[in-house]
Amino acid sequence: MQIITSRDIERLNISPAESVEWVRQAFLMKDRCQLPPKISLHPRGNDFINTMPCLLPEEYHTFGCKVVSRIKGNHPALKSEMMVFDTLSGDLTALVNCDWITARRTGAVATLAINTFRNTHARIYSFIGLGAMAYATLDCFFATNKEKQLIVRLKRYKDQAEKVIERYKDIPNVIFEISDTIEQLVKDADVIVSCITDADGLLVDDTDLFKPGVLIVPVHTRGFQNCDTIFDKIFADDEGHVKGFRYFSQFRYFDELANILSGKSIGRTNDSERILSYNIGLGLHDIYYAWNIIERMQQNSL
Repeated sequence: MQIITSRDIERLNISPAESVEWVRQAFLMKDRCQLPPKISLHPRGNDFINTMPCLLPEEYHTFGCKVVSRIKGNHPALKSEMMVFDTLSGDLTALVNCDWITARRTGAVATLAINTFRNTHARIYSFIGLGAMAYATLDCFFATNKEKQLIVRLKRYKDQAEKVIERYKDIPNVIFEISDTIEQLVKDADVIVSCITDADGLLVDDTDLFKPGVLIVPVHTRGFQNCDTIFDKIFADDEGHVKGFRYFSQFRYFDELANILSGKSIGRTNDSERILSYNIGLGLHDIYYAWNIIERMQQNSL
């Protein structure tokens, strides 16, 4: 059995662009996987411990189960481990620390949603919650949008916005802005990305601030429930993960991202639709990442 640390994975130098391609490929095989909804348990308050199993298609002969936790006060807030099994023998083949995988695949899925559902004239991209998940998302977003001129707005919190700007200051096609209020952040924004891990209540009370054609990507699902019943379309990575939402039965239109990527359904049909993309996080992406990582480590050892 292999023990794979996040440091082992970092040494592979997997690019953000390749990470986005991995989640796209995983979505395209979703209908051939056995993928039950995650089990979420709550020790206290908004803390959670999630169990996320997935059986990949037969040719991969791989089953994995990730356990991810968020306990208030921990640094980082999210921690995760995965067990990987060979389905031909039932043997446990690897124990994988998933801190890197969780952050990177989350950022890659958010980026894939942005690139898929934004309006055709999108220029202003607003981000709130500038921790590890925001960096993972920005890494993937910038890597897959090198040919576009981007205005990236950041919600000021302590010195986080300034740190983001310093990190990405050499990217030539990006102009940064800092907003002091949530109203400034969302006004006229084409895409709004929230990477806040713990939000009490709504982030934006006045839904009229969301312009026609806006796309909202709440990475951790919180803060935008007042949009559920009034936005034109809502997408998610899996219906089973969102059908328990309070307003699910009142969604005007719902579909899965995998159906859009495979061409089974149409996503955005015009530049006026207001769209919400709930990407709850699939064990499929974690397991597929782990499979690719194990394969690459084996190739590098030859």
